[in-house]
Amino acid sequence: MSAAPLLQVDDLRIDLALGDERFAAVQDVSFSIGRGETFGLVGESGCGKSITALALIGLLRPPLRLAGGTVRLDGREIQSLRAAEMRRLRGKRISMIFQEPMTALNPVSPVGRQIAEMFVLHEGATWQEAERRAVEALASVRVAAPERRAKDYPHQLSGGMRQRVMIAIALACSPDLLLADEPTTALDVTVQAEILDLVRDLCAAKGTAVLMISHDLGLIANACRRVGVMYAGRIVETRAAEEVFRAPSHPYTSGLVASLPLLGARAKEGRRRLKEIAGVVPSVAGFPHGCRFHPRCGRASDLCREDDPGPTPLPGDGLVRCHHHG
Repeated sequence: MSAAPLLQVDDLRIDLALGDERFAAVQDVSFSIGRGETFGLVGESGCGKSITALALIGLLRPPLRLAGGTVRLDGREIQSLRAAEMRRLRGKRISMIFQEPMTALNPVSPVGRQIAEMFVLHEGATWQEAERRAVEALASVRVAAPERRAKDYPHQLSGGMRQRVMIAIALACSPDLLLADEPTTALDVTVQAEILDLVRDLCAAKGTAVLMISHDLGLIANACRRVGVMYAGRIVETRAAEEVFRAPSHPYTSGLVASLPLLGARAKEGRRRLKEIAGVVPSVAGFPHGCRFHPRCGRASDLCREDDPGPTPLPGDGLVRCHHHG
């Protein structure tokens, strides 16, 4: 009998208020993450990945609101916790690396002080002890001269250095679950690789589970064991990462995989033009009737235009939402 997952999300719904109307920006989203597992959530910008993460950590703000579903962390429902209870949980058991560290970090506080605050709030450390541990945390994320850097303000650091500070804050109290929202956005390719390796190594050492969010399918394939593919507010396919690339089942997933460039020997063997997915992502207020992907799908039939497909099990504990999958 397999162990219960650390995180279990069932039928999550997030509504967006536009004037007097409400629209489901995220709907019927379900997935689980095991202890120590890295699960990837991939999809185009605007598909609902980031607001899903914000809902999990209790940081949704109007005009968005959590409208339905359950979120269980270690078997405990957390979606309805009071603000004070959620603050105790946030940072201690569940943490987040935000997409834009320059806006997430406090611009008028030294970075060492911001890391130290985690030890004071969640572990009852004195400020003297917390600031010593903050220097150690900076060293753990491979920041050179951590004693000096602890006194710097965010604007004095490079983008890669600020992201390392964000990782140090997120992992300071050894959380059970880390939400990593586009952790390598706007970084040089070499720095991206360093940051990913750093997150992987630190989480493995601490036994931390990770929800890795990205629009970069290659990054997700490199970092994750299982992948959820998101389109227009719904997860349309959940598979083992290797299966997503070897035999994608949903036509949207197939389109994403076909759009990846081939490198090295594979490029010479299978030289081809990059493929694009026709059409555009629909707006939240304009999701089509039936399958949300059907206006862009080469497999679409009348059934797709009329009936919204439910989840269909796939071999190997996978799921797909498509009438004509395979």
